[in-house]
Amino acid sequence: MTRVSMLLLVATVFSALWLVHSHYESRRIFMALESSRKEAKRIEVDQDRIEVERRAQATPLRVEKIARQQLNMRTASPAITQYVNEQGAAVGAASLPTAGGVQ
Repeated sequence: MTRVSMLLLVATVFSALWLVHSHYESRRIFMALESSRKEAKRIEVDQDRIEVERRAQATPLRVEKIARQQLNMRTASPAITQYVNEQGAAVGAASLPTAGGVQ
């Protein structure tokens, strides 16, 4: 009878230790999951913020302002536009043929 009792005692102790270990692992995994969820939420918020900033930076008015101030660009007009004919010579806007093909 003592052998059976000892075997049951060892099995009970082993079972208890395994239970403690499995609870510890489940808590550790749950904390890792929660940490990952928080990180994902933070990344999502950052992505939304960056998208809003990108949209604000790419407004047509802001792009035109930067083009004028920093790049010294100006809007195209027939007075400053040069066209190239098939031979490669530059021609002014006044010497181009009209839509009907007649100058």
